[in-house]
Formats: sequence, C-alpha cells, structure tokens
Amino acid sequence: MFKATTNGVIVTVIPVYIDERSNPESSQYFWAYRVVIENESNQTLKLLTRYWKITDSNGHIEEVKGDGVIGEQPVLKTGENFSYTSGCPLSTSSGIMVGNYTMQNDRGEMLKIEIPAFPLDLPDLSPVIN
Repeated sequence: MFKATTNGVIVTVIPVYIDERSNPESSQYFWAYRVVIENESNQTLKLLTRYWKITDSNGHIEEVKGDGVIGEQPVLKTGENFSYTSGCPLSTSSGIMVGNYTMQNDRGEMLKIEIPAFPLDLPDLSPVIN
C-alpha cells in the first residue's frame, strides 16, 4: 500500500500484477491498481483531472492526462471518500507510476493533489530501482 497526503486529501494506491492478462513471452505485462481518495480537509472538493507518469524499466516514459477518473468527476465532502480500480499495461516486467489530481474547492480554487509513486514489479522478482 502506498499513501500520500496533500491539503488534507489522502490518496492510497494498491497495485496488483494480473497474470491472466499478461504474456511475458510477448513482453506484455499488466497491473491493476486500486485507488482510494479520502477528503479529510475542511472543504468540498471536485476531482477535475488526472495526470500519470508511467516509466518502464527501460526508461521509456508515458504520460497520461485526462478529465476525471474512470469517466467520473467525483465531488467529495469532508469525510467522504471515492475509490476506483484501473489498469496499466507495460512492455517490461517492472516500472513505476506517479501522478496527481487537480481538484477544485467550493471557492473555485484549484489544488494539485499528489498520487504516491508506486512500483509495478512482478511478485517473484526483486524490486527494481527506477
């Protein structure tokens, strides 16, 4: 489990290697990750955008930007949380993901919320330092 707190928003990520969707002989590896976003701030927040930086073990970087998450732009009042599951394919057996969300408070101010860096490493391999 990987966790980051920014401006009272806690983001927790749990990555899991998905063997059934992977094919190492063809250099295809797939991870699912579960994200929980908890609003422990004293303001209502709307998740507007996401940004991911995905780096594989060869140093190849892919950046993903978009509106919301899984087609939603959730609004979180104080004490509420939102969770979702998504996935990431890689052409190498290890990598790392990190990112951020842009959220807007009820006063119209934009906040950048950190998503913690987390490894994408096969369960039976020693972690790779990326």
